[in-house]
Amino acid sequence: MEEKANLKDYMLKEIDLIQNIIKRMAFNSFMIKGWAVTLVVITLLLKGTTYQVLIAFIPLLMFWFLDAYFLWQERMYRKLYNWVISNRLKTEEYLFNMNAYRFKNDVQSRFRIMFSITLGWFYGTIAVLIIIYAVALCLI
Repeated sequence: MEEKANLKDYMLKEIDLIQNIIKRMAFNSFMIKGWAVTLVVITLLLKGTTYQVLIAFIPLLMFWFLDAYFLWQERMYRKLYNWVISNRLKTEEYLFNMNAYRFKNDVQSRFRIMFSITLGWFYGTIAVLIIIYAVALCLI
């Protein structure tokens, strides 16, 4: 009975650790979106030719991939969270093991996450706006 109580205490601590990691991943994603918008706007404010406007795609693509990476990691930690909830009271296996990469085959690839609804619409809209701005510069 005491062993069951210990496992429950371990489970609660593990869940707390995993939740903190997931919060950090979500905060990183929020910050990346802010930096992406900021750097794209800064590159668009640099007056120049149409080709210089297309330089705005560099930070957009970098931050798009980075955001997908953090979302990919967050999804793996959510799988780890679910595993701990389901299995911690049954076994001590992987006790306090925060390596979520064992679930990488259970989540979508980073490339697929890049084009998920949330990231695709956010970064896709920015890409379309950059293209419209570049076309508008050509017509002026």
